[in-house]
Parts: sequence; structure tokens; C-alpha cells
Amino acid sequence: MKIRLGIIGVEDNLKLMESVAKEYSEFITFPYLHSTLEEIFDILQTHQYDVDMWLFSGYLPYSVARQWGKVDKPMFFITYTGSCLYKSLYHALYENRVNFNELSFDCFAPNEITQIAEELGVSFNPDYLKQYDKSTELIVEHHYELWKNGKTKAAVTSIWRVSNELKKMGVPVFRVNPTKNAIQSAMNVALRTNEMLLFKERQIAVQLLESVTLSGLAIDLYSSDEYYHKELQITQKLLKYTKKVQGSLKKVGPGRYIIFSTRGALSKITKEFTAVPDLEEIQQLSQRSVTCGIGIGQSAYEAEIHAGKALLHAKEYGNGTWMVLFDNKKISGPIGNSEKSEYSYESTQFQTISEQTSLSVSTISKIDSILNTIGKTEITAHDLAQHMQIIPRSARRIIDQLMKKGFAKEIAEETSHPRGRPRKIYQITL
Repeated sequence: MKIRLGIIGVEDNLKLMESVAKEYSEFITFPYLHSTLEEIFDILQTHQYDVDMWLFSGYLPYSVARQWGKVDKPMFFITYTGSCLYKSLYHALYENRVNFNELSFDCFAPNEITQIAEELGVSFNPDYLKQYDKSTELIVEHHYELWKNGKTKAAVTSIWRVSNELKKMGVPVFRVNPTKNAIQSAMNVALRTNEMLLFKERQIAVQLLESVTLSGLAIDLYSSDEYYHKELQITQKLLKYTKKVQGSLKKVGPGRYIIFSTRGALSKITKEFTAVPDLEEIQQLSQRSVTCGIGIGQSAYEAEIHAGKALLHAKEYGNGTWMVLFDNKKISGPIGNSEKSEYSYESTQFQTISEQTSLSVSTISKIDSILNTIGKTEITAHDLAQHMQIIPRSARRIIDQLMKKGFAKEIAEETSHPRGRPRKIYQITL
């Protein structure tokens, strides 16, 4: 299957980008012309389902799309390196007899301009370079002011809109276009990224689900027929769900089921592992407090082990929770919870702390994640309990263990509290 590549560019480089892309049999291209940055939003929104990847003609339109934050497809841009400059400099220095130190530049790294100047044996004023800016107006002003004040005789720009505006103002302009090598470099990165994404999508994903309705009740509360009927109802709903994630279902014990699928299918249905699937079958199962651990791995065995560990973490948060353990040993969850966090399951540093404090690695990882989330190392036992969804007494016990080994210390008390004694504030250093 070919990669659908959306190419966004202006009129003087779009055809070049498209012609280079046609040399790659892996791509089918969809060119989109824009003349203003505002038009990029409309292109992205209108054609978001028509392409698999986006390639921008430069960093400025790419940065605008990235700051917009509504693009969920991989994005790439053509880098204007020093080699792209030489053709424009040839026109300026040799055909138009403009000295290097009489040119203003934009959107290049200072070391690239400096290196070219050294190779040519000329001087370069760093003030004549304007690096990337969110506003093209400011870049236009940079070139115009230098020219108007007689400091420069021409501008060198890689931005089509800046070039047009400067020409209207009477400023001599030399437009920098991307080289074929620069376009090929960006497309090669796109190809490698696609290979990586395909590899990730094909990773094995395992869901281990546990129903409280069956596993949490004594068998004598039901007749065998009633018990079988309830179990059958859950199995039928899971079979429908399993079909939607293109997986296979296996019963592994009373109230326990395992689903084998792929990371790509599960990622899609959980919105990149951020939400419990919004499906009728899952909603009905959630009412029965079905807890789920998701494991990602390179093999079925690894994914299954990860799913079991994720289920144990999910049960710590309560029935009906979903957690995921990725192949990089990162645990994320509870899925769909506003307090969702991510922490490492395996860490040499946390393992050392665990051995000294008798606290589990997962508990220490959770504390580290909480501190990163709140952006400080100071916390009360009450706040720690709320974040970890445990009782304050358990949180104080955890802090006591950390204090005994020097990983936490009492630093202050809350100055005012509406009820009871002031709460102690601890600084935790992991």
C-alpha cells in the first residue's frame, strides 16, 4: 500500500517538490498550494483524512501547523541548509555585483552563514541575519529597515511571502529555493518514519480483563445455570468487541479473559491509549466493573506478561480501571482519567530506592510521576493520597519510609487549614 503524502508549498517550489516525490515509488502525492499562512489551516482541516503524512516546503509553515495542534498525522519540512544558498549567492555576488556584507538574510542558522562567509573569505555581520520568527511581518521589517538605512543593498530570503512583500516595497530580493537533495532528505526521513510506525502498529497487544461480577462473588450465590448465563453474557459482549479490534478472545479463568490483537488496532480504538473505547459493548461491561490491563510487546509472551502487570496496577486504582504497559517499560493510566500519568516500570535508580525503603518500584515511580505532574518536590500526605487514590494513612506510611532513608524530609506546615491541625509539607527527593 502506497503512502499518501500531502505536499504543502507555494507556487515557486510546489512543482519541484512534487517532481522529486514522483521519483519515490512508495508515495502517492497530493499537492496543495497556499499563498498565505492562514490558508494552511484550511488545507489541513479539509484534507486531514486524505493523506497519511504531510510535507511542508519550509520550517515556517510547518511551525504554524505544529502550533495549531490539530494535526494527528506525521509532519515533515524541507530544511534550507547552507547548500541551498549558493545558487542565490551566485546571482547576488557575481551577476549583480552585490558584496556579501551588503546582504541581509533570514531563517538560516548563524553558523551556516558564518561558514559560507569564511569559505568566501569575506566578513559577515550577525545583525544582518533574522532567524525564524512566527511573524513574516517582522522578517519583512528586518530586511526593509536595513535596506532603507543604507546598510544593505539586497535581501536573501527563503520565504516566498517575504520575497513578494519586499519586491512591492522596492527592495532587491534573491529568493532561496530548496535543492533537490534537501527535498530528498526530507522524503527519506518520511520513509523511515513510516517504517517505524508500521513496526509499532504491528506489535502485539494483549488485553487482560477481569470481571468483578464473576470473580468477586461466592459461587453459592448463584445456581450453576445462573452463573453460566452471566458468564455467557460477558463472553458474547467481549466477542463483539474482539471483532472490532481484529483480535482473538480466550478465557483464562473465572471472570478472566484475554484478547490478542495489534498495537495499531488497539491504539486506534483507544485514541492513542488515552480513552476507554466508546463502544456499546465496553460501556455495558464497565457497568459490571471490568478492569483491564493492556500489554504491548515484541512477542505474544512479552505482551501477555506486560498485560498482567498492567492489570495489577489497574486494580490498585479500583475496579473498572484500564492501564497500559508499553514495550519500553512505561506504564500509563488510568486511561480516560483526567489524573492520568505515566511512569517507568523498570528503573535502576528506583530499584535502589525500593531495596532501601521496602516500597515497590511501582509506588516510587508513581510518586516520581506525581511530582513531575505538579511541577515541584513539595507535597502533603493528604495531596499524595489524593493523587495515588489511597487513604491518607497509607500516604503517611509511604512518606515515613522515605524519610527514614533520607529521600524525604519535613520542611514546613500549611499556614492555615479550615479543619484540624495544619498539614505537614514534605520535600521528596528521589
